[in-house]
Amino acid sequence: MSVLLALFSALAYGLSDFVGGLVSRRTAAWPVAVVAQLSSTLCTALIALFVAGSPTGQDFLWALLAGVASGTGTGFLYRGLAAGRMSVVAPVSGVGAALVPVLAGTLGGERLSLVVWIGIAAALPGIWLVSSTAEELPESGDVHPARASLAEGLLDGVLAGLGFGVLFAALGQIPDGAGLWPLTLTQAVSVPTVVVLATLLGASWVPRPRATWWAAVAGPLGATATGAFLLASQSGYLTIAGVLSSLYPATTVLLAALVLKEHIHRAQGVGLGLCALAVGLVAGG
Repeated sequence: MSVLLALFSALAYGLSDFVGGLVSRRTAAWPVAVVAQLSSTLCTALIALFVAGSPTGQDFLWALLAGVASGTGTGFLYRGLAAGRMSVVAPVSGVGAALVPVLAGTLGGERLSLVVWIGIAAALPGIWLVSSTAEELPESGDVHPARASLAEGLLDGVLAGLGFGVLFAALGQIPDGAGLWPLTLTQAVSVPTVVVLATLLGASWVPRPRATWWAAVAGPLGATATGAFLLASQSGYLTIAGVLSSLYPATTVLLAALVLKEHIHRAQGVGLGLCALAVGLVAGG
């Protein structure tokens, strides 16, 4: 069940990132992140009303840290998706999102089988290869558009990955029985985090254009993804849940290929194959 929940989380995250990235390209990243996180907060709060739980003060502290990390990850991911190719920024963020919970789970005493570790070892280069590009620089010496996009989005992808990795690691500390109010706090805290980051970077975060509100569609998807990850980490190992949920770039890449006609190169195909192998090994282990 933990594996299925984590994979469902990856699917929902990929869909949410694709929607958020599309809207960011047409408007601006920070307002899109604000609308998406507000929508996620509302959705999670409505569900939390019907889910029993007894959260402790420590659970809310972990949720607070997760909220700061979520806002950071979402803001920089959307900025990166707006500046660069989806099939570059999203996979780079996925590597960081996978590494942090693996480290946290290992330090927390999780002991996995050799088969699972082989699956994790396949997942990391798989996520990275999905981000690879095959375009070459033109002979004129001008910067190729694809390379320019890579340069613009790489840093944002790294920062987003670290944010999501801390999000996963922090949520993994919230036990079963806490209910969904800690998760609601996580979503709520992410909103002012985005606002503060945008202000520090001198960017506008106010969702003025009407098109920005299309980002509300990403909210339920993001809330579903985070909720599924929380359940996956509570019913299994944080390491496994973190790695499988971090396969969300595969969804984003495939959607970018189908909708935006971004070409999937041979290295990206190998990466997708490694991701599929990783899922099989982790599930089998």
